[in-house]
Amino acid sequence: MSDKKKIKPRTRKTSKKIFVDVKDVSKSYTMGEVEVQALRNVSLSFSAGEIVSIVGPSGSGKTTLLNVIGALDYVDSGSISINGKKLSSMKDKELSFLRRDTIGYVFQNFNLLEEINAEKNIEMPLILANLEKEERKKRVEKLLKSVDLLERRSHNPDQLSGGEQQRVAIARALANNPKLLLADEPTGNLDSKTGEKVLQLLIDLSKTHKKTLIYVTHAEISAALADRQIHMSDGSIVKDFQTKK
Repeated sequence: MSDKKKIKPRTRKTSKKIFVDVKDVSKSYTMGEVEVQALRNVSLSFSAGEIVSIVGPSGSGKTTLLNVIGALDYVDSGSISINGKKLSSMKDKELSFLRRDTIGYVFQNFNLLEEINAEKNIEMPLILANLEKEERKKRVEKLLKSVDLLERRSHNPDQLSGGEQQRVAIARALANNPKLLLADEPTGNLDSKTGEKVLQLLIDLSKTHKKTLIYVTHAEISAALADRQIHMSDGSIVKDFQTKK
């Protein structure tokens, strides 16, 4: 049993609707013969349109928390609700639609398809959503413009810099107009200057399009760009506060 003081869910005076609600969530993994407690009775809520960073050292539970919020992994106990609906009550097909239509993901390793160009990578989620070809074309054009990549649209990932690849990944995450954006160490594979520009772009686009953005980082300077910071250690929340602007 951990002797750390449990951080209670933060109560905020806000008229904004709670969009993501995490209640008493625990998650463990087995690594060889050792059980690792990745999350320990975590309770948090995120308002619609909120920009939040999750910061902490490696192994603190940041990525695990992001994965269970994003329905990429299951919890051992507790519950997670998105827009009022519990993930545990949803069938596999419903979860698939949720991941496709409601959540946009940005990963540290970009996760672009190497054999197709930037334009096609951004278009892929729209094809999976069965959007008409003309509508896909218009939306991709708009997204390329929003990340300043119109002139690089025909380039494959190996012809793009790391920053450009991550901008393609951001545009792809926004393709189906999700309400929630989850970014796991989005600047981890970039130099500090490029990383700062990419993260600021992600934040600016989230604010412009009124998205809830939750991003994971190990760097406090990156965490401070968010409106709110959550600090984790050993699977628990140790700090939860508004960033001073």
